[in-house]
Amino acid sequence: QVQLVESGGGLVQPGGSLGLSCVASGSNFNLYVMGWYRQTPGKQRDLVASIRSSGATRYADSVEGRFTVSRDNAKNTVYLQMNSLKPEDTAVYYCNAKHLWISGFDYWGQGTQVTVSS
Repeated sequence: QVQLVESGGGLVQPGGSLGLSCVASGSNFNLYVMGWYRQTPGKQRDLVASIRSSGATRYADSVEGRFTVSRDNAKNTVYLQMNSLKPEDTAVYYCNAKHLWISGFDYWGQGTQVTVSS
């Protein structure tokens, strides 16, 4: 069982920056692919960025070059640095932990609201 706790959401003006953190409880953090997803009302939850223990990353086209995902395996923490924010980045952001090879070991945080508005 893995519990994920996000922090760092809030209100920011267009063009601004915001950083999110997600701390995972439990062991074997390095066996999980960590991801950030976002969701707006009435829409599906979409991948924003993910990172493997090796440091390999993947980004949605819409955030490539603006967002940076990173992780600290010693602290069981994954980060999302968001720069040049746009109103369309407004969403609830969720942290996700997906085990490398055990299907069903797939965990979600409670979500944190990010609002980009002037």
